[in-house]
Amino acid sequence: MSTDHILSEAVQRIKESPTLAVTAKASLLKSQGIDIIGLAAGEPDFDTPEFIKQGAIKAIQSGKTKYTPVGGIPSLKEAIVNKFKDDNGLNYNPQQIVVGVGGKQCIFNLCLSILDEGDEVIIPAPYWVSYEDIAVLTAARAVTIQASIEDNFKITAGQLEKAINKNTKLLFLNSPSNPTGSVYTKSELIEIAEVLKKHPKIIIASDDIYEHISLNNKPFHNIVMVEPSLLDRTVVLNGVSKAYSMTGWRIGYAAGPEKIIKAMTKLQSQSTSNPCSISQAAAETALRGTHECIHIMVKEFKLRHEFVISAINNIQGLHCIPADGAFYAFAYAKEAIQNLFSKQIINEENDLALCEYLLEKANVAVVPGSAFGAEDYFRLSFATSMDNLVEAISRIKKAIEI
Repeated sequence: MSTDHILSEAVQRIKESPTLAVTAKASLLKSQGIDIIGLAAGEPDFDTPEFIKQGAIKAIQSGKTKYTPVGGIPSLKEAIVNKFKDDNGLNYNPQQIVVGVGGKQCIFNLCLSILDEGDEVIIPAPYWVSYEDIAVLTAARAVTIQASIEDNFKITAGQLEKAINKNTKLLFLNSPSNPTGSVYTKSELIEIAEVLKKHPKIIIASDDIYEHISLNNKPFHNIVMVEPSLLDRTVVLNGVSKAYSMTGWRIGYAAGPEKIIKAMTKLQSQSTSNPCSISQAAAETALRGTHECIHIMVKEFKLRHEFVISAINNIQGLHCIPADGAFYAFAYAKEAIQNLFSKQIINEENDLALCEYLLEKANVAVVPGSAFGAEDYFRLSFATSMDNLVEAISRIKKAIEI
């Protein structure tokens, strides 16, 4: 008997996170004693810096283990306000800040706070896996704009203009990008801003979670840094997980118009309530510290990036362009897929079949590009040791050049 009627239409509109699904399958195989190299999760392999851990320990010892204000403790909000002023030249007050249980919850709360059925959300593709599913959970319609490898996976102002209509409510901008590592330049953002200035009802979500992971030594810019007039309808999303290797601490934050932030906080009050008190203390310690620990990680990411891009491009049937930020390589694999399918090594001619083959035969976990809205690609995270990367690329090469 069908049980579909038990589940809501909303939950049936979404799918399980592909990156978490691949990671879970890889973990299962590891538990069975199989030597799996996991390159699926977007998680720095560095430990959380010691000074941040000490901040958490101090919070525990001083009894900061109770409920906090829903949207974050005042001192953390103050640290976030200072971060935006110092790093980005943006001025917010504490009422324009909300702290969530990770960056994903902030995005979730934003979408549920502003989207209704019939609204449209513009999402440049390739995109982070959860943008589309979170948007359609609200019954809004996701409208993707495809950015090609020839354009360095970045949409143009012209493409954006064509995608906008009377139903457009929200635009996602993610730079540096997950999964491609592409970064919009200042001039490209100015051109996009000129389009948005003509459409004052559109809310902009600027996902800056990889802000500090720069691979090209160029200064960071987001849409409101280049066009301050958009500040009153832009929500800037960030967090401590990537820059400070604090993924498990689950602290993200958002800054934006007070009305939207208040709605996001109200929604959070009926879901998780406050983020973990100890994690908030750790995040405050991180934000009040220097960027030295970030520089150490980024220096290593640059070395790994150079190796991975060169190594992938030496595998027959794969092509990968350099990234400008984040810690991902987004490899074009159409030729490899066609070759393996023609030899009946994979049963279907698509990136999902390729990634399943690499997991089962090469014991390497990567994420299919279709999960990010781009077929015939796969994403590889180089946020792991160089030894792991050398071995993983060797396995991939052997499996593909069969």
